[in-house]
Amino acid sequence: MTRGGQGLARVAVVVRAGAAPLWWLGVAAAGIGVFVPGLTGRRIGVLGGAALFIVAAALVAWARRGRYRALARSAARAGRHDVLQDRAVTARNWRRAHRWWLLLAFLAALGSAFAAPAAAGLLLAGCGAGLWLKAAWIGRLERDDDVLLWVRVDWLRAGAGRPAGRAVRAYRSTGIAAGDAAPGGTRRRLTTAA
Repeated sequence: MTRGGQGLARVAVVVRAGAAPLWWLGVAAAGIGVFVPGLTGRRIGVLGGAALFIVAAALVAWARRGRYRALARSAARAGRHDVLQDRAVTARNWRRAHRWWLLLAFLAALGSAFAAPAAAGLLLAGCGAGLWLKAAWIGRLERDDDVLLWVRVDWLRAGAGRPAGRAVRAYRSTGIAAGDAAPGGTRRRLTTAA
């Protein structure tokens, strides 16, 4: 980066990056798993999976909120020479770095259908839903403070892609209009003047 600037990725986009793959892989694994009789039977597998979905979504959505709040409170203003990473680049980098873990999780969910049909697939989908909920919560934090939260890309890499991991020492902040993602990491909707 030029003149001491840092590459910055949006915190909410990093959180959301895993939501869609986990959701769709979980739904696919659960859908395939329903057709496997399994040791416990379909009904128990699906009911157990529904409970796991709810628990996983709640745990993932609530995990480390205190750390996110503390980092958000102490966020320093991004410098003029900092480079803001595009939403698509951030999501692609996270998914590329975690593709083997996602594949292993999907295969494990498929294999476990022989014990409890659909249960592990619904667990995966619950983790994806929890990440969406967490990103929405981060979006509310951003709207309340009228800022967008960013994390240094080098710290993100050092922390295995965790935006609130030990490697992350601080966040940076910008105005609400910076970058190409809205609060919460969703795609920014472009409005045209009449």
